[in-house]
Amino acid sequence: MSDPSSTTSPRSSPISAEDADALGFDGAQDVLRAWLSGLRPDPDLTVSEWADRHRKLSSRASAEPGQYRTVRTPYMGEIMDRLSPCDPTQRIVFMKAAQVGATEAGNNWIGFAIHQAPGPMLAVQPTVELAKRNSRQRIDPLIEESPELRERIKPARSRDAGNTMLSKEFAGGILIMTGANSAVGLRSTPARYIFLDEVDAYPASADEEGDPVTLAEARSLTFAHRRKVFLVSTPTIRGLSRIEREFEASDQRRYFVPCPHCGAMQWLKFERLRWEKGRPETAEYHCEGCDAAIAEHHKTAMLEAGEWRATAEATDPGTVGYHLSALYSPVGWLGWDRIARAWEAAQGSDEAIKAFRNTILGETWVETGEAPDWQRMADRREAWKPGTVPNKGLFLTAGADVQKDRIEVDVWAWGRGLESWLVDHVVIEGGPGDPVCWQQLTDLLGRTWAHASGEHLAIARLAIDTGFETSAVYGWARQVGFAQVAPVKGLDGFNRASPVTGPTYVDATVAGKRLRRGARLWSVATATFKAETYRFLRQERPTREDKEAGAPCPPGTVHLPDWADAEWLKQLTAEQLVTVKGKRGFAKLEWQKLRERNEALDCRVYARAAAWIAGADRWSEARWQDLERQLAVETTGTDGEPPARPAPRPAPRRLTRRSSYMG
Repeated sequence: MSDPSSTTSPRSSPISAEDADALGFDGAQDVLRAWLSGLRPDPDLTVSEWADRHRKLSSRASAEPGQYRTVRTPYMGEIMDRLSPCDPTQRIVFMKAAQVGATEAGNNWIGFAIHQAPGPMLAVQPTVELAKRNSRQRIDPLIEESPELRERIKPARSRDAGNTMLSKEFAGGILIMTGANSAVGLRSTPARYIFLDEVDAYPASADEEGDPVTLAEARSLTFAHRRKVFLVSTPTIRGLSRIEREFEASDQRRYFVPCPHCGAMQWLKFERLRWEKGRPETAEYHCEGCDAAIAEHHKTAMLEAGEWRATAEATDPGTVGYHLSALYSPVGWLGWDRIARAWEAAQGSDEAIKAFRNTILGETWVETGEAPDWQRMADRREAWKPGTVPNKGLFLTAGADVQKDRIEVDVWAWGRGLESWLVDHVVIEGGPGDPVCWQQLTDLLGRTWAHASGEHLAIARLAIDTGFETSAVYGWARQVGFAQVAPVKGLDGFNRASPVTGPTYVDATVAGKRLRRGARLWSVATATFKAETYRFLRQERPTREDKEAGAPCPPGTVHLPDWADAEWLKQLTAEQLVTVKGKRGFAKLEWQKLRERNEALDCRVYARAAAWIAGADRWSEARWQDLERQLAVETTGTDGEPPARPAPRPAPRRLTRRSSYMG
């Protein structure tokens, strides 16, 4: 409640009879009534009511500055009100997409607590650095733009203000902001209110002291039934997602909206959003009841008439859970046409589809880690000569796996949608201790492979593993230069911002000499590319009749030649993704070998990383068309006939020079 002493003088001071006469009051009873009204505290408000009355959105932190209006995101009303002291719910879980207004709702709760129900509050971001950024970009504008908050928290420049980057003191409470990676911050003080934001981005353990969510919630146990815990996040990977685990333990509420045509109540599903292929601007939602097309301009009225409904029995009676996708995003934010366009743009990219499911649908991504059947792969093999590039292959990359007595190299051709073909398999005998072995690998960089068009292609990028004989790999990479070679280091885990990061400079040399600017090392999330490869291998393909009718293979299709033998196929399918318990009992996904040799899978992953480094995941349509023109790739013309193909050029001579960088 507000402090009566903070009200202005006409409300908090007695009114004399003379003042009453001047103001037009009639008699002593009116004077007394006016005086008592000045002592009355602010009325009890819910969080949504407080936001509609007191919250101002800053132009620094919002695309729609001005007075906050719950009606803009009506689905947030119930969620915010669950956070009000008058509601008995203790834990509120929100699994959501991006751009649905969750962050501002959490900030409304912070402002409400400071103004109406003060108490100690803990707000946790994934890292301390993100907590500082959130304080600058979100919390400071929240306080500055709301007079009721500004008068309760002194400016940071004041002496003894109690206002720092990660701490805001106010009458009756304090707001502590920290990161999930800081065990000290998580156990700093008891907290009645706990705001856990983006929990799926939290580390598995805070400074090796345990699960950050568990550590944070332990700070609220002393407040018994008066505590409030708000867990918010976009989800990540099925089986590892904290927010999904919490949501599934709740009553799993969905936001039901009425069809403007038949009135049927339903929650919005992506599979009922339909559009003409290649024309996302035609996207419309089709009602489950009458199957009528619903244009997006109906969304505003549908959201206002919507309601949350539980769809499951909660295993934890103290937890209420909500799920919301970006299909509910208000008109003017993320439209159905943009969602359709994002889905079309994501096709062919494992990472893009994963991001779409996480950030737009608010759903977890299922890692497909079951090893494909190698015999089924053998049945799917196609016929083309070793060392030749099929027509739709537009550029080459290679992956090199360094073993004790040999270096194995697989050369892959890549086309549109990351469709790929195994072009060559090379085994260089000798191992990293043999200079002849390295010279043969150098010669491979100067070799070309004949394309079906008659042109010749060289390896655009070769990625080589640095896990064995690291210094020898660095030394060879320096000698041949980094324009064509990418030393890579495999990293475990799926929760990485990008499957490939770098390069970073490493300074080890063969002789142990330190270099200020050493080899350029790329870090590769091998787990991500293994899962992508297995998903591509399991894709359904068009039948022979469909192919003859011109049906294309789906994006990402992996084409294997008939000269790939059983041993190579077994190596390609040599691992499986399993869920294991870590040292502290937390589940994690881990790739485990089904057989000892897995060089083919490793080489595939490195070649895929090389394609990423070359930029294939980010090339524009114009870039792909340019590659097709250079190779005179056959495409159907306007008359239905393939265009004339120019005479092939002779294979270019490539010069390989040894760098003098190492002396």
